Amino acid sequence: MEFLRNLGSNIVMLMPQVISGLKVTLEIFAITLILSIPLGIVTAMGRRSKIKIINKITSIYVLIMRGTPLLLQIVFIFFGLSIPSIGIVIERFPAAILAFTLNYGAYFGEIFRAGIDSIDEGQYEAGQVLGMSNTDIFFRIVLPQAFKRVLPPITNEIVTLIKDTALVYVIGLSDLLKVGKVAANRDSSLMPLLVIGIVYLILIGVLSKIMEKIEKRYEYYN
Repeated sequence: MEFLRNLGSNIVMLMPQVISGLKVTLEIFAITLILSIPLGIVTAMGRRSKIKIINKITSIYVLIMRGTPLLLQIVFIFFGLSIPSIGIVIERFPAAILAFTLNYGAYFGEIFRAGIDSIDEGQYEAGQVLGMSNTDIFFRIVLPQAFKRVLPPITNEIVTLIKDTALVYVIGLSDLLKVGKVAANRDSSLMPLLVIGIVYLILIGVLSKIMEKIEKRYEYYN
């Protein structure tokens, strides 16, 4: 009972900070998702391109983004690309968005590439018979079918993205995790971190349910 009282009082005390941190977390999540999915589609097209230079560039991009830790990418973009002596300064929030977008764009790119590769050649031929251009065939026939097939792995990446937003604390952004760490250090207690953990759990639970409904909606296409 004492534990629950302490938890309740911590939730009440932390509420203003939690709301502020939640706003930052959700902004990073939403903007990253909006930017990285189109980037993933472009990356998938580049990886499948018959033009060698485009294929090579996108392959190297995917290799770097998937082969190095996201935390390292965030630190490199924020500290490594800022050169104050010549007036180049990247603020914390744009640096986080850039790192997350590039990282998740690579992962989404590989997911979309696998989905596109799984589409039967007959779909392309059917589009050609109907007189459709290659662009129309891709965006009106192939991509919608590929999207339905890759929804499960996309869901996994989206859930992971919510958790990965906690990494921005390393460059000083006041997200949910930093709010919890500051409160925990101030109070010399782990209770604030428990509160933050509960908030993440709720976020992921709601997001998982939404994605589950979207997946079920498209099940009849499979």
